[in-house]
Amino acid sequence: MSGPVDVLRHADAESLAEAAAGRLVTTLVERQQTGKSASVCLTGGGIGTAVLRAIANSSARGSVDWSHVDVWWGDERYVETGSPDRNETSARAALLDQLPLDPGRVHPFPAPEDSIDVADSAATYAEALRMWGGDEPSLDIMLLGIGPDGHVASLFPEQPALHDARLACAVTGAPKPPPVRGTVTMPVIRHAREVWILASGQEKAVAVRLALLAGAGESQIPAAAARGRERTLFLLDHAAASQLPEGFARPSA
Repeated sequence: MSGPVDVLRHADAESLAEAAAGRLVTTLVERQQTGKSASVCLTGGGIGTAVLRAIANSSARGSVDWSHVDVWWGDERYVETGSPDRNETSARAALLDQLPLDPGRVHPFPAPEDSIDVADSAATYAEALRMWGGDEPSLDIMLLGIGPDGHVASLFPEQPALHDARLACAVTGAPKPPPVRGTVTMPVIRHAREVWILASGQEKAVAVRLALLAGAGESQIPAAAARGRERTLFLLDHAAASQLPEGFARPSA
């Protein structure tokens, strides 16, 4: 069972990144105020990295006890540590290396030098998730980008990974480079407390419309199945929301 879906429209990519950064900090603080640790699953791509930069530049970032935040990734390219193609590399440069994180709570996918192959990397990640959260780990915030084809994480249309029941799996034929990746699976996404789908740019508009309007199938538009247990947010800029019906996306406050 998934929670309600809310669609927020921002003027442009910059205001989207700043608003998402503020919302993320606030949500982590609220979670920690309940006396619990907080967890976030990061996404790569331009807008995902922009959100992290906005947090780095925010005076509010100090309100989070970062030493008690678990950091995960939704997917990763199977390339060497430090490669500019790795989502981990951009996340560390944009924000993580500036925070007082507990290294034991930062969970990157194993790189080629730390694993036998991409299947081993994905299996290790699945086991880390299981050790952390059991058979149905519940991440507090799952950040996801959306591709023009409707993919989220590295779950691409018509690919076997879409139907994988493990917590993480290997992808060896991704239609965008690099083709070899590790990804969390749809069960992990759908068991997150909140799923936030970030989209910026006109090239995402059709995929956003298909992901939100009734009738899109998971196999064709994976983002249509990406929903959180308690809430799902589509955080869009004006261009990404341009194909939605009038009044469907409400302006961000």
